[in-house]
Amino acid sequence: MPQGNAKRQDRRRHAGPGRSITRRQSWRRWNRGDLAILCCGILAFLSFTVGAPLFHPAPLLAAGSVSASARSVPVAAGSPAAGPLGAAAPIAETGVPQPPAAAAQAPAPPAADAPDLPPAAPPLHIRYPAAAFDVAVQPLDLDGEAQSSRTIEPPATKDGYWLTAFGIPGKGSGNTTYVIGHSWEGADAPFNHLSSAAAVGDLLDVQTPAGTISYHVDSVTTYLKSGLKDSPVWDMVPNRLVLISCYTEDPWGKNVVVTASPAVP
Repeated sequence: MPQGNAKRQDRRRHAGPGRSITRRQSWRRWNRGDLAILCCGILAFLSFTVGAPLFHPAPLLAAGSVSASARSVPVAAGSPAAGPLGAAAPIAETGVPQPPAAAAQAPAPPAADAPDLPPAAPPLHIRYPAAAFDVAVQPLDLDGEAQSSRTIEPPATKDGYWLTAFGIPGKGSGNTTYVIGHSWEGADAPFNHLSSAAAVGDLLDVQTPAGTISYHVDSVTTYLKSGLKDSPVWDMVPNRLVLISCYTEDPWGKNVVVTASPAVP
């Protein structure tokens, strides 16, 4: 055999295995890619035919809102423990258990049993013996923003403050009468007792220039300050009386609300 042919055959013998290994490696790489494409195609087919997504995004985390009236600074002793009045559904209740709707607003008595009220006139004084509550009432005018937002902060005294933009007690009233006041931390104050002593069934008197009106307590409820503005407390109910203060067990987070209607003799 010629020497040149022997050398070419020798090179083919040495090169042959190398080419065989290269082809097998190439086939394996191509086969893996083909499998990946095939899997994607199957998933897409199932997505369209089943009619529902195969992959679902993780749900977003919902962040709770913090009451605008909540503060992190400590309250000095002997100071009003109250921020602005400001909780949707009632979260706690004192007195007898009752459903939320009844807690926010008691049904008006039948017209036949309605008490004979003096003419509508501004409240001057409230006496609530069972809760050791005896306070003078001052008028408090509200600007348009406070009236619409229901975010109201009374003066830092122990008096009660009548919100003149709403109802007035007495015959001819077309809305609820609201009287608000501060609870105090580190000092005794009449409005503190609404949190600890007020109860359904109590009687209280509201003195006006036209006479005195007796009221029957219908509910004692606590509300989150962040949602009080959207609660049934602000529904228009003629001759209803509502007393509002900070709840002494959580003065920056909650309000205590006492609702009452004219007592039937």
